[in-house]
Amino acid sequence: MTDIIEDVKIDEKIKKVTKEPSRYKVIFLNDDSTPIDWVIEVLTSIFKHTQDSAEKLTLTIHNEGSAIVGCYSYEIAETKSIEATNASRNHGFPLQIRTEAE
Repeated sequence: MTDIIEDVKIDEKIKKVTKEPSRYKVIFLNDDSTPIDWVIEVLTSIFKHTQDSAEKLTLTIHNEGSAIVGCYSYEIAETKSIEATNASRNHGFPLQIRTEAE
């Protein structure tokens, strides 16, 4: 018996495809009951906007009916939306927040 040894060459390239997670927009909607100061507070404390950007966004929400306040991965967008909604309800404000795919 003879042992036959063959050289096997593997010339396979494995491609790694990494996909960025989908982004979600958090949108504040205007209402007639939530005070402007509260919206600014939520934007600075939960969404980490500067005082200046929070004031500008709040005016946009007030004048145009809504504004995108941030874009995040789904989990972060959902968490921030729930946190802001709960804080608003605990203070008696009906702030409406919508989350949608970018």
